[in-house]
Amino acid sequence: MQRICTSLANHGYSVCLIGRKVKNHPIPDKTTYRTILLNCIFAKSFLFYAEYNIRLFLYLFSQKMDIVCAIDADTLLPCLFYSKIKKVKRVYDAHEYFSEQKEIVIRKLIQWVWQLIEKWCIPQFKHGYTVNKILQNTFQQKFGVQYNIIRNLPLLPANFPANTTISDTKVILYQGAVNHGRCFETLIPAMKQVPAVLWIIGTGNFYEEAKTLIKAYGLEEKIQLVGAMLPEKLKTITPGAYFGLTLFEATGFNQTHSLANRFFDYIMAGIPQICVNYPAYAAIQQKYQVAYMVNTTDETTLANAMNNLLNDTVLYQQLQQQCGIARKKLNWQQEEIKLLSFWKNICIS
Repeated sequence: MQRICTSLANHGYSVCLIGRKVKNHPIPDKTTYRTILLNCIFAKSFLFYAEYNIRLFLYLFSQKMDIVCAIDADTLLPCLFYSKIKKVKRVYDAHEYFSEQKEIVIRKLIQWVWQLIEKWCIPQFKHGYTVNKILQNTFQQKFGVQYNIIRNLPLLPANFPANTTISDTKVILYQGAVNHGRCFETLIPAMKQVPAVLWIIGTGNFYEEAKTLIKAYGLEEKIQLVGAMLPEKLKTITPGAYFGLTLFEATGFNQTHSLANRFFDYIMAGIPQICVNYPAYAAIQQKYQVAYMVNTTDETTLANAMNNLLNDTVLYQQLQQQCGIARKKLNWQQEEIKLLSFWKNICIS
């Protein structure tokens, strides 16, 4: 969202990004857009979503705007109600299929509620964008909407930092949300067999469980939970890792048809990665050959993949070279053109 908001603000739009305050989560000091963070008493469960939706609607209702953009299904209702009452245009940023996340899929009643919200709301958001062709087709078939594809690609810097190491030991990097469905249950024990260290940068709904697993397997010296980090600082860390990880369990449509930001961040940083061989990633891999693909995410497969990439210097250098080629095409400067065209058309329609 920081990247999208910055691009819009830099091109003359007045942008306000609304979210919620999260404990120990860093906030950018200076931005070209406004940021409003709402205080919520509850941090999880139904009570959190109910409170957040109410607070968001009340805040929106006190504001004046020309267009309101919902980010994920958990903001659909307040944005829809506001747009109807105030008679303003509405947009949906559907960067994932919310009701098909693992943490929702495994709780059928919760999933049913979110599916009802999506079924009622999304058809009323005629304008929107998502991250790949599969999700685009899915939203069209299920909800009758034709969304654009705008991927959250990293900015291509004028000068690339040197790939200097960030530790005496080779660092394997996981960056992103530490959530259910990201394979930590198999990744953490797999590290017992890998002569490297793992840095996990991020927070999420599986963070405490990850901490417990690390302690249970006695891997406190090999796995470091770094916590949340501002993108500007993360950009200086990623190039120093030996390789990255893009892993999702095959549980839920959203998991198997995702297109995670970290996949492109590793490419931009010039480091190979181990990645699940799911359709959206496989399509890019077929064209650019930037990753070591795995068909399953069990402990043995992950351990073997990490050891192979650590030991096969020829393969590693090939993947690294391909990252240098791919990032000249897979960057925000290219994708921003689509974003600005989308919003220009919304404004004049």
